[in-house]
Amino acid sequence: MVRITEELVRKRAEHNECEIFSLEELSLHQQDLGKIEHLDKWCRHLKILYLQNNLIGKIENVGRLKKLEYLNLALNNVERIENLQACESLKKLDLTVNFIGELTSIENLKGNIFLEDLYLTGNPCTQFDGYKEYVVATLPQLRWIDGHEIEKSERIKAMQMLKSIREKIVAQQNEYLEKRALQKEEAKNKPIELEDNDEPSEDEDEETKQKKDQEFWNEKVDYTPETRTSIQNKIQENRDKTHDSKFKQPEIKRERRYFNEEGQPLNVNEAKIDFKLTETEDDSAFVLDVACYKYMDTSLIDADVQPWYVRVTMKGSVLQLVLFEEVKPDSCIAQRSQITGHLIVTMPKLNPPPVPALRPDVERKTKVETETPEKPREILEVREARSFSDNLANIARESPNRIPKSKATPDIKEPENSPDFVDDPDVPPLI
Repeated sequence: MVRITEELVRKRAEHNECEIFSLEELSLHQQDLGKIEHLDKWCRHLKILYLQNNLIGKIENVGRLKKLEYLNLALNNVERIENLQACESLKKLDLTVNFIGELTSIENLKGNIFLEDLYLTGNPCTQFDGYKEYVVATLPQLRWIDGHEIEKSERIKAMQMLKSIREKIVAQQNEYLEKRALQKEEAKNKPIELEDNDEPSEDEDEETKQKKDQEFWNEKVDYTPETRTSIQNKIQENRDKTHDSKFKQPEIKRERRYFNEEGQPLNVNEAKIDFKLTETEDDSAFVLDVACYKYMDTSLIDADVQPWYVRVTMKGSVLQLVLFEEVKPDSCIAQRSQITGHLIVTMPKLNPPPVPALRPDVERKTKVETETPEKPREILEVREARSFSDNLANIARESPNRIPKSKATPDIKEPENSPDFVDDPDVPPLI
């Protein structure tokens, strides 16, 4: 049996540009699906869902599809109507040619008030006496049953006879369920009988296979979900043998290119992970912040820095970024944040921009402070004084640099007056 995968759903969503989160209509018919799964999580906005001609045995995992209006499950192996109560927008349900024998299970559809159209043609329950009347009376919201419009007179009569009809339906249903239990036991014992048979020899392998195929197709069996599944598996097996080379082509994985034809690196993000490439404040280095998963083991992460690009490999997926300036790989530092788990790669540039020149006043001050004086500075020592006035007096009186009066320069004698000098008292003295 085939399972529903994201690749299959995207392939069927080509009309929606392969986007599945906003998908409103999806067709998965004739895919040999054995189970309904994942659609309630991937395609929450589905309105129409085609699942006919598969091997689905149970209605499940559709409760979150609140917008679902039409569900087609014709030609499947469904035996009971269930798990549709939460599909509040359901208008049409097609269960043609299934194996529904528990007719009372339609009572699970009473809460689907918008359900107008129901198809049960080809199910064992349609052979029950009073089948149509029971369905019409149980589901008063229906307008069509098996493609026929329900008239008011039919509904009134069916509702009047509902109690007696339900008793007949339950009795016939129990008979069918007993018969169905015997069929399940026979299906369980059949594989055991086949295993007891001797395996054919290599010489008779082809002939034995042909005989077994003839016996398989000529055998008369009841039409049950088990026989239908075995028939479908046999058809698939024969199809693989005869049409394998014609319809199945080997999958060629696209080769990822990290460099162009000229040898220049390319930007690649196989991991599809968030990252941030910035520069430091002084533009001297690049800083790469890769949002690695918090609980990913560091041994699964590899960082490779080259002069013109950086490559981070996480579990085989590559993140490669081109650098627009050359860096120094030997001086790079890679660190992992213990809080967020992010990978931080610091890559110094090979030719960082020059440091801007200082202002003249700042440069002069720096030069004076850095020069070594030729002579040590003389420090004026001042003794402790009781008051500021005493301190000043001591400075003038006890300064070690003061020259004693005895050692001062001798007074210069004035020259003697000439013989012609006349001392006139009216002439002021020269200053």
